Amino acid sequence: MPLADKARPKSFDEVAGQKHLLGEGRPLRRMLEAGHYPSLVFYGPPGTGKTTVADIVARQSGKFMRRINATTASLSDIKAALTSSGSLEGQGGILLYIDEIQYFNKKQQQSLLEYVEDGRVTLICSTTDNPFFCIYPALLSRSAVFEFKGVPAEEMVSALIRGMALLCEEYGDKPVEDGVFPIIARAVNGDVRKALSLLENSYFASDDKLDTETVKELCEMTGLRAGRNGDDHFDCLSALHKSIRGSDPDAAVHYLCRALEGGDITGVCRRLLCAASEDIGLAAPMAIAVVNACVDSANRIGMPEARLPLAEAAIYLATLPKSNSAYAAYNAALADISEGLIGNVPRHLQNVHADSKGEEREQGYKYPHDYPNHYVRQQYLPDELKGKKYYEYGNNRTEQAAKEYHERLTGKKQ
Repeated sequence: MPLADKARPKSFDEVAGQKHLLGEGRPLRRMLEAGHYPSLVFYGPPGTGKTTVADIVARQSGKFMRRINATTASLSDIKAALTSSGSLEGQGGILLYIDEIQYFNKKQQQSLLEYVEDGRVTLICSTTDNPFFCIYPALLSRSAVFEFKGVPAEEMVSALIRGMALLCEEYGDKPVEDGVFPIIARAVNGDVRKALSLLENSYFASDDKLDTETVKELCEMTGLRAGRNGDDHFDCLSALHKSIRGSDPDAAVHYLCRALEGGDITGVCRRLLCAASEDIGLAAPMAIAVVNACVDSANRIGMPEARLPLAEAAIYLATLPKSNSAYAAYNAALADISEGLIGNVPRHLQNVHADSKGEEREQGYKYPHDYPNHYVRQQYLPDELKGKKYYEYGNNRTEQAAKEYHERLTGKKQ
């Protein structure tokens, strides 16, 4: 049995990382400790504890656990697991754990609905992809979704200490040179399983003691990079985004490469798509379409070739004009809404079908297409916010052209 399985935590307190989910007083932990076990979707990078937490939930709930790996399971495998809900072993309830559910097609996912809906099966799914893209919406709506994050290096050390104790107990004591655990923890980009595998390999590759040189050599041989300055994978993702925002294509490619070689194509794609809207925005409105095409291409062809469209996207974004006007406008509107500055939707903008039969009132809405240049002046914001400005045109050619057109159309200077 691999060390990662031997060292698997038995309680929430032993799980490395995920304090936002499993820390004292956090919603997921409180819900489970209260004995409430809904269907759950766990998503996040590999080696972050999704399967481990599912095991702990199964033990706490007292339900019989069935496991399916969607990469190899067929529809008949699903049906076999579901029918066990009517067997003797399933009398206390079935907890069905599906790993990598993104590999199930729509029909396979639909086959779960009836059992989840009537409570015969408690479903826990894990995926490394965004569940809102890869899980059937009806199934997703019946589940609580929780994001698992890469484990910070400092929080991973406890798992390595536990793993080393198991190795010494089974195979004999070996002293550990100072700095070994932090080197391993920084090298694996938040993946605890990978860290324990590296620790196990290092144990058997070393002689009298576990030394830093052996660990560093194994990091390089396995394609991992032990960071000399302590920066981890998530700093690279942040630096990628900020380099794009700062219009530095060289730095963007550098951090893109580091993040991809760390194995996180999902995080890279998310950052690129976010930057296209947050930082380029209305200065080049088609950027989001171009980047989305690059991301789609990358996910279709996979690594290592995926690096090509993603590098194209990173350089493209870094060299475009920048505008955060849409981002700023939304935040300005959110600030008012958060403070209760909402008001009623003006009568002429309300849904005409909202009136009860026999009580229809004239709305007074002016249909812009019936007027010259498809424009007519009328109030759109609630009375309480009349005249409020959220959007400020960015200082770039595209938005300035839009501003000039809008001023000509409305006769108002912005």
